[in-house]
Amino acid sequence: MLDFEGEFSFVVGKTCRHASEANALDYIVGYALFNDATIRNYQRFSSQWTVGKNFDGTGAFGPELVTSDELPGGMEGLTLTTRLNGELMQEGRIDDLVFPVRKLIAILSECMTLEAGDVVVTGTPAGVGYARKPPIWMKAGDTIEIEVAGLGRLRNTVQDEV
Repeated sequence: MLDFEGEFSFVVGKTCRHASEANALDYIVGYALFNDATIRNYQRFSSQWTVGKNFDGTGAFGPELVTSDELPGGMEGLTLTTRLNGELMQEGRIDDLVFPVRKLIAILSECMTLEAGDVVVTGTPAGVGYARKPPIWMKAGDTIEIEVAGLGRLRNTVQDEV
């Protein structure tokens, strides 16, 4: 039950504690794409999602780290797409995230110190495989592509675990 979740991430550039939404973007050094491949049946083994999202070979990041000055603040106005074997599965505006980047930084830095180099993965648009009728799962040989204008395209080929 390997599912796709096209996402983007941001990288913290300097120590951040108690940021406000107004100054939150000052702490971001760059952005990258993230393939949050999730094994849904393992994700449901506990009330926490961690176990389904941390298998070897999942969580691809890249293909580039784009500095924050090259993109709109908080990635606002951009669209994220996910394609499985060339077919559009997800398409969503970054502005529609439940927690925009500014809010994520403010919330996270309220309870923990964000350090330079920390990577924060955001969220995914509608259209993930398990929510479809019938569900769509990735399998060996499939190609998953995640794209945002200005961040490029992260392309991964699914392989069975050896």
